Amino acid sequence: MKARRQGEAVCVLVSGGLDSAVLVHAMAQRFALVFPLYVRAGLRWEPVEEYWLKRFLKATASRNGNGAIQPLTVARLPVADVYGRHWSLTGRGVPGAGSADRAVYLPGRNLLLLSKAAVFCALRDVPAVALGPLKGNPFPDATADFFRGFARLASRALESPLRVLTPFAHLSKTQVIRAGRRLPLELTLSCMRPAGRRHCGACNKCAERRRAFRAAGLPDRTAYAARPWARRPGRAGGRAG
Repeated sequence: MKARRQGEAVCVLVSGGLDSAVLVHAMAQRFALVFPLYVRAGLRWEPVEEYWLKRFLKATASRNGNGAIQPLTVARLPVADVYGRHWSLTGRGVPGAGSADRAVYLPGRNLLLLSKAAVFCALRDVPAVALGPLKGNPFPDATADFFRGFARLASRALESPLRVLTPFAHLSKTQVIRAGRRLPLELTLSCMRPAGRRHCGACNKCAERRRAFRAAGLPDRTAYAARPWARRPGRAGGRAG
């Protein structure tokens, strides 16, 4: 499917998480066509993540009044052959609630996702791709220099102009939650070790989600399997394992 005119379309790299879910709807306010793209890499939480993403998009379809948001595209880019026994594949040693943000680094994550998205865009004459890194992201493939450099390289390699947009790079997760407060955020997943289809409540990302809702002053309707770690004074929360 071709975009209507150069500059009217954007591809949005989506997961089932808070940030990219809000990003899809934010981009629909700016672009005539929004192409959500989910990339399966084989990570342990992806089946649950994809389940919630589809539920979120279905639940918010009525808010897509201008028809900007297109049907979800699911692509594949498996990493097991290079990641080996990484915790994101095995589910063992998942960073717990008390771990530092750097503990959740997935090597080359944005590089891989953007490479797939760049080809997607070139084949559809879509001149921009958006993704949702937040303020304070500590990883080397989430810097402004990296995104500018990738855009130049991809444009040259594919002979198709590409811009990489990171509209949430100046925002915290608390600010993103406030921006998306009218969306069903309980239909998003921020968990690296889901318990069935619920948040585990004990991993690094669950802890970050709880803190952000609390700081936003908004009710957290997320279903957590574990008791709220924040209610246990003097404890760091559930152990990863």
